[in-house]
Amino acid sequence: MNTIQATKIIIRPHITEKTFALIEKDNRICFIVDADADKKTIKEAIKILYEENALDVNTAKTISGKKAFVKFESVEKARDLATKIGML
Repeated sequence: MNTIQATKIIIRPHITEKTFALIEKDNRICFIVDADADKKTIKEAIKILYEENALDVNTAKTISGKKAFVKFESVEKARDLATKIGML
């Protein structure tokens, strides 16, 4: 997978009050992803785009699109990535 493919999988971060709480409470960041993306390709895309290892990925289909809740190793890693992508 290259960066162009990864940017097609990870569309954008999903920013709400609930997702801010997830960063601090559960080391998770929420992304809107491609509807056809599976958990394995989402993990690979996170690794390529943001150079961070995702521990776990949970997905949910919603009205606003498919969401991926990506868990990171620690609160610091999740907070640093959120700052890097402009969420905080």
